[in-house]
Amino acid sequence: MKSDDIIANNIPCHVGLILDGNRRWAKENGFSSGLNGHKAGYDNLKNIADYAFNKGVRNVSAYVFSTENWNRSKEEVDYLMKLLLRMMKRDIKELHRKGVKVLWLGTKVGLKPDIIQAIEDAILKTEKNIKGTLAFCLNYGGHQEIVDATSKIISKGYKAEDITPELIEDNLYSPELGPVDLMIRTSGEQRLSGFNLWRCSYSELVFTDKKWPAFTNEDLDIALEEFARRNRRFGGDAQPG
Repeated sequence: MKSDDIIANNIPCHVGLILDGNRRWAKENGFSSGLNGHKAGYDNLKNIADYAFNKGVRNVSAYVFSTENWNRSKEEVDYLMKLLLRMMKRDIKELHRKGVKVLWLGTKVGLKPDIIQAIEDAILKTEKNIKGTLAFCLNYGGHQEIVDATSKIISKGYKAEDITPELIEDNLYSPELGPVDLMIRTSGEQRLSGFNLWRCSYSELVFTDKKWPAFTNEDLDIALEEFARRNRRFGGDAQPG
């Protein structure tokens, strides 16, 4: 069977992306500031997500800013917030035109009101789009998501004996996303860093040495083919793709 056929018959529903290596890419390519890497990475996310949707992927979640990233320099944090605001206010028109639905996974704590408003406006504007869903993991932490889900459950009056995995899943950020089938991390690092901890319990993991801005459509094809060739067991018998 040809590679294209293998991929087409076993497309993951949800692909998670840990966008790592932006600053190192900028340094390796002669830029004076690592901030240039974030701009290149931001542009590449739009391209890769669009390509993934055209291949049949339904959901793409991107780890764009973690709750730990506030510890970076003020200059870098401010630059990243400006990029995110631009995405939500200006470039959302392009995503909307292409039929992409936008979701947000994260906490409001620490975000400025204009960022929150822009995200909420983008979600509302694109809520009926059906080409694919692009979920921004922004101000996101895997532990924090589970803490927030637990708090939400308690506030609804559930008792300890009512708690089930399904109930927790229903109270995660944007629960309609479902589990991550394929998780890709760039730049040679091999860890989750708190990304989608609940949803990644049975994810197939693919790590690449490519820095995120250098990650291409062909690299995604390689990851999709790797996913398609694996036997997913989910703790029991093997299941294809």
